[in-house]
Amino acid sequence: WGLKRKDYLMKHKRVQFNIMLMNGTLWNHLAEIDKQASDMFSRLVEQMKVNEGITERLKSDDQMEWVRRMNGIENMAIEIVTYETIHK
Repeated sequence: WGLKRKDYLMKHKRVQFNIMLMNGTLWNHLAEIDKQASDMFSRLVEQMKVNEGITERLKSDDQMEWVRRMNGIENMAIEIVTYETIHK
């Protein structure tokens, strides 16, 4: 997540990127974004699993359906986290 944020800053917020690089705050900022995004992603996936009723029982009963639904949840969570933490 930190590298995605770095790429975004380099491409879309060049002045902010250079200021942070020069004053030594860039790497701390990227580490903080990485931690926030990882935590948000984990929380979202767990919340969405509960809301969608995805359980370990589904995993044992119909593994392909579980994988399909989990992939969908993870993709949604990635989109949300990217919007909320990377492109802010």
